[in-house]
Amino acid sequence: MNTPVHSIATHGAENVFISQDWSAYTAEQHRAWSILYQRRIAALRTVACRRYLEGAQAIGLSPKQIPDLTEMNRRLQVRTGWSAVPVSGFLEPADFFSCLAQRRFPTTITIRALDRLDYVPEPDIFHDVFGHVPLHADPVFGDFLQRFGAIAACSRTPEERRRLTRLFWFTVEFGLIEEAGAVRVYGSGLISSQADCANALSPACDLRPFRLDDVLEQEFTTDELQNVLFVVSSFDQLFAAIQELEARMEG
Repeated sequence: MNTPVHSIATHGAENVFISQDWSAYTAEQHRAWSILYQRRIAALRTVACRRYLEGAQAIGLSPKQIPDLTEMNRRLQVRTGWSAVPVSGFLEPADFFSCLAQRRFPTTITIRALDRLDYVPEPDIFHDVFGHVPLHADPVFGDFLQRFGAIAACSRTPEERRRLTRLFWFTVEFGLIEEAGAVRVYGSGLISSQADCANALSPACDLRPFRLDDVLEQEFTTDELQNVLFVVSSFDQLFAAIQELEARMEG
């Protein structure tokens, strides 16, 4: 696999919430963002879902420079109430989920080096913002993600957490959607990585209709290209699935 993913089972860090000093980014760092952006957006115009592309425009993503999160959040919050909050490292799962429940997305603000553009093992601002945040401008997806965070923050058993992790993986990170008779990508791991995206849309990957029970039982590995992924018919289906899962957990 050639993209980092925003882990929901990671190590915590004290004072993890920080500020973004946008003026401190160097010309080289802005260039890294620009190269990564232009590499991906050309392909995404034909393979990404419409709501991702509309969201990227709505929040003001630019090929010229790393996003200023303060400015980006001004655009985002008026649409759905979401914001990207800068962090210095990984959060404990409960803290990560709590952020999602509050419509706050923990966002790494570092950028990979020019000599490591193709792969870094940890998330960076390109994966977190370019990969994730445009869909937070979509009301239905935003509601799904907020509800997911609220439910996951209250999970009680290891089995519940495993099943929620699978749901997150096969939707937020590696989800696909049927749109205008074609399969399009929306998961951040597919959006931000050419190799993962190409694999997902190739005959090598088994694309299955999204059914909640199938997703909850599907194992995955984080260090290989995926051989099974799921296709939703709409983001309304995602929201219905998280409501159903919540009802089961409360039953």
